[in-house]
Amino acid sequence: MDFVDEVTLEVAAGDGGNGCVAFRREKYVPLGGPAGGDGGRGGDVILVAHDRFSTLFDLRYRKVVRAERGEDGRGKDQYGKAGADVRIEVPVGTQAYDADSDVLIADLNEHGAELVVARGGQGGR
Repeated sequence: MDFVDEVTLEVAAGDGGNGCVAFRREKYVPLGGPAGGDGGRGGDVILVAHDRFSTLFDLRYRKVVRAERGEDGRGKDQYGKAGADVRIEVPVGTQAYDADSDVLIADLNEHGAELVVARGGQGGR
């Protein structure tokens, strides 16, 4: 088994869904008011330290990680579903650096430690 101790990943959080422009239409309610739902929030990209791993081999060929986009809102006050988070399991002791500035962001030095590296967008209204 090969041992990989350094990988570079491009991460992108999910965009928030669009809100819906809709108006309530009922008999005997001349100006019903707004009835559109908000868009769902986008998914996050999260690093999770796990003690069952000892190498970053599984991430060797994975260059881009994107979280899911939130669903758009719908009429009748139906809110959009939130995008799914992407959880990347890494070995305990993994250090996350900003690739541009080479600054240490976090050291995941215990089992279960989590780091949100990209936060999903807020849903539209």
